[in-house]
Amino acid sequence: MASILRRPSRLAIVISCVCVLYATATFLPRYHEVPKPRDYYYIPSSFDWSSLPQRHPVPESEIASLPTAKPLQLPPVQFAFKPDKSSIAKARAQTLANRRDEVKDALLKSWTSYKKYAWMYDELTPVSGNGKNVFGGWAATLVDTLDTLWIMGLKAEFSEAVAAVATIDWAKTDQTACNFFETTIRHLGGLLSAYDISGEPVLLRKAIELGHMLYAAFDTPNRMPPFWLDFQKAKEGTLRPGSRDASAAITSSCLEFTRLAQLTGDNKYYDAIDRITRVLNSTQSQTKLPGMWPTFFDMANLRFQDNDFTLGAQADSLYEMLPKMYALLGGLEPVYEKLYRDAMETVKKYLLFRPMVPDQADILFSGNARVSHDSSVKLQPEGQHLGCFVGGMFGLGGKLFGIQEHIEIGEKVTRGCVWAYDSMPTGIMPEIFELLPCPTLEACEWNEKEWEAKGKQSLAKGFQSARDRQYLLRPEAIESVFLMYRMTGNPEYQDIAWRMFQSIRSATETDLAFSAIPDVTTSGATAKKDSMEQSFWLAETLKYFYLIFSPPDLISLDEYVFNTEAHPLRRL
Repeated sequence: MASILRRPSRLAIVISCVCVLYATATFLPRYHEVPKPRDYYYIPSSFDWSSLPQRHPVPESEIASLPTAKPLQLPPVQFAFKPDKSSIAKARAQTLANRRDEVKDALLKSWTSYKKYAWMYDELTPVSGNGKNVFGGWAATLVDTLDTLWIMGLKAEFSEAVAAVATIDWAKTDQTACNFFETTIRHLGGLLSAYDISGEPVLLRKAIELGHMLYAAFDTPNRMPPFWLDFQKAKEGTLRPGSRDASAAITSSCLEFTRLAQLTGDNKYYDAIDRITRVLNSTQSQTKLPGMWPTFFDMANLRFQDNDFTLGAQADSLYEMLPKMYALLGGLEPVYEKLYRDAMETVKKYLLFRPMVPDQADILFSGNARVSHDSSVKLQPEGQHLGCFVGGMFGLGGKLFGIQEHIEIGEKVTRGCVWAYDSMPTGIMPEIFELLPCPTLEACEWNEKEWEAKGKQSLAKGFQSARDRQYLLRPEAIESVFLMYRMTGNPEYQDIAWRMFQSIRSATETDLAFSAIPDVTTSGATAKKDSMEQSFWLAETLKYFYLIFSPPDLISLDEYVFNTEAHPLRRL
C-alpha cells in the first residue's frame, strides 16, 4: 500500500519538475538567442534596376561561378583564448566591461544626436546640429551603423533603424551619380553585414535592390566599372570606365559582391568582380614596380603604367582585400594568396621603412615609392593614418598563409602607428606626416644633427613634418590594434586601445557628438571642423573600440571577415 501511495507523489514531483523546466526554458532570457525576424513595412525602390537590359552582356556560358567545393580547413586567425576564473581575471573583466560601456556611451551620444538632428540624412554636423547629404542621400550613417547597434546589444535602436532602412528608395536622390566604391562599402556592405548577424530578411531584400543598381556599373564595353555610377548613362548603356581612377575605388567591391552572390546564388555578382581579379593577376608582374599596381589605373585601356605606388590613400583597400577574399571564399580561390604574397614581397623591399628615433623603437611604417625613368625606385618616408590598416593586413595574411614573418611585420607596423599617436600632444596621429628613415629595416643610431637639419623642431624627435595635421575620426589605427589583440592574445593592446580612446574622446567631443579636428599637434582645447566624418565614426572606429574590450567570441575572426568599412561578413 505504501508503495502504491508513493507512486502518485513521485508522478507529481516529476510533473512539477517538467513544468519548472518548461517555464524556465520559455520565459527566462537566452543569452545567445537570435531574436526571430520581424515583419517590417517594406517599400520597394521606385525603379527596378534588374529590369534594365545590359548593353554589354556577358554570355551565360562565360559567367564565372562561385567555387562550389567544400571550403578548406584554414588555419585559425584568432588566438586560442582560454577561460580564466581567477580573481585577477574577474577584476580585468570588470575593467573591460566598464571601458566597453564608455565606448557605447559615445556611440549613443552620437546616434541620439543623429536621430534628433539628421535622421535619414547621410551625416550629422556635430557642432551646428544639422544634417547633410554626401552619399546620395540614402541615410549613410543609418545604414553604416546597423551592425554596430546590433553588436553593442542596442536591439531597440537596431529595430528602429531597420524599419527606416526598409523604406529607402535607391531611385530617390538629388544627385545624378553615386560614388560606386563608397556606396558599395557603406550601403551594400552595411546591409549584408547587418543581415548576416541578425537574419532580418528585409535587409537582404534592400541589399538585392541595391546590388542590381550597382551591378549596372559593370555594363561597359570591357566590363570594368567607372568611378562614378552615372544613373542616366547607365540606363542609356553609355557608361565608360575612366582613364585615371583610384585603384582602390575600382578593385575593392569584391567582398560585398561575392557575399551577395553567396547569399542569393546569383553568379553575376561574382563574375563582375572576378573579371577585375583576372586583370590584376595578368598585370601584377608587368607594372613599373612588379608585384604591386600603381595608385591610379587607366581602366578604359587596361593600362597600369603610372610611376607612383603606395598602400595609403587611393590604393589601400586593393591590397587589404586580398587575404580577406581568400578567407571569405574558404580558401577555394588560390589566386588571392598568390596576389597577396607577390605584392607583399614588393612592399617589404620598397615601401616598408624603419624611422630613426631616439630610443631605437622596433617599429615600421609603410611609405610611398616612385619609379623614375631609369627604373630606380625612390622611397618617400611618409606615414598616413589611412595606412595604419597595413598592420592588420600583414597579420591576417600571416595567419591565413602561415607566414610568421608577416605577423611580426604586422605588429611592428601597428606599434608604429601607436608610437605616432603617443608622439602628439593630443595623443592622436596626424593624417599625413614624414619621418626620418633608417637606411634599412634594422635599428639605426639616433643622429641629433640630422634631425636638427631636417626635422620639424615643434614635433617629436623623428618627424620631418606633419603636412596634414587633421584627425578625421579615422579607424585604421584602432583597427590594427584590435586585430593584433585578437590574433596574439596580448592584453597590452587593450590598454593601448583605451589610451587611444581617451585621447580621441577628449580631443573630439562636442555638445552633440564628436567632430573631426584640424590640428592634432596643438596643446589644450582643440578646434572642431563640424564634421562627423563620412559615417565611419559609428561604423568603424567605435565598433573596433567596442570589440577590443569585448569577449573574443563576439564576431570571431574565424567566423567573419571585415570589409574595408568594418562590416563583418560571414565566412564559409
